[in-house]
Amino acid sequence: MLIWPLVAFGLSAVNLATFLVFAFDKRQARTGGRRIPERTLLIMAAIGGSPGALAAQQILRHKTRKQPFGARLASIVAVQAVGLALILSRLQA
Repeated sequence: MLIWPLVAFGLSAVNLATFLVFAFDKRQARTGGRRIPERTLLIMAAIGGSPGALAAQQILRHKTRKQPFGARLASIVAVQAVGLALILSRLQA
């Protein structure tokens, strides 16, 4: 099926973009520039970029202690994990 390579490409692109936006925001934080709104960062995670967001948090050490951002990101990851588990269970049935 042609759909899975497209889904994989789309998710890869979203995750790369999310990581790069986190990196840009980190740079802006260090230099005193205009920041990316937290809402934008969370939306990017919610549309499929949560692995990129989590990677950026750890690698760049960005927004690791910021609350409620951390709790909101964790909630997004949890909802996506449950959704993925449901999709995979239906594919195996």
